[in-house]
Amino acid sequence: MQIDCIIIEDEPLAQERIRGYLERLPFLRLVGAFDNGIDALGYLQAGEPDLIFLDINMGDFSGIQLLESMKVRSQVIISTAYHEYALKGFDLQVADYLLKPYTFERFVQAIDRVRALRAKPAAPSLKRFLFVKTEYRLERLALDDLLYIEGMRDYRRIFARDKQIMTLQTFGELEQNIPPSIACRVHKSYMVALDKIDAVERDLIRIGTVEIPLSETYKKAFLQLLTG
Repeated sequence: MQIDCIIIEDEPLAQERIRGYLERLPFLRLVGAFDNGIDALGYLQAGEPDLIFLDINMGDFSGIQLLESMKVRSQVIISTAYHEYALKGFDLQVADYLLKPYTFERFVQAIDRVRALRAKPAAPSLKRFLFVKTEYRLERLALDDLLYIEGMRDYRRIFARDKQIMTLQTFGELEQNIPPSIACRVHKSYMVALDKIDAVERDLIRIGTVEIPLSETYKKAFLQLLTG
C-alpha cells in the first residue's frame, strides 16, 4: 500500500532527516515539502495526501493553527521538540507525536501506527473489569469507573467513582491486568485512567481536584499513549 506524504517543516536539517527516513521505506512517496504553514494550507485546500509530517513552531502560523483552520482528513504525525503540545495533538487526533531528536526506529513505529489506522483493523474487545484481591475476598472493579491508583508503602489504594479498594497487589500485577489504553503508570507511586484526565500541565496531571505527579521516567511513554 503506497502512502503519499508531505512534509511541513521550517528547519532545513529536520526536513532533510524526514526525507532521508522516507527514502528508506519504499512504500512512502514524498509528493510535497513546505517550510511554512501558509503555503501548505494552500496545497491542502486543493488536495489531500495520505500522510502529513507536521512541525509545530513555524513562525506566525503554527502547525496547530493549520490543523484547527481546516478539516484535515489526512493522517498527521507531529514532529517537534516541544512535548507540551502532546495533549493538544491528542485532542486533534493525530496519528503519532514524535519528539525531536528521534531515531529511525521510532519513525518506523509511527509509520506502522499510520498503516494500522489506514487498514482499519477490527477493534479488539477490551477487558471491562477485573477482580482485585483485598483482605480475604476478591472485589470487582469496573474499569470504566477507575480514576487512579496510589501506592502507599506495601499497599495500593484504588480510587474509583463510588469506592476505594486497598490491595497488596503490586503495580506490576495491576499493569498486567489493566490494558494500557485504559490506565498507565505515570510515577513510581501512581497509575491514572487516561479517559479521566482533565488536564496535563508541566509535571502534573489533574483528575478533578486531585493533582498527580508525572515523573520523567514515565513521561515519554505516557505522552505517546495520549497521542495514540
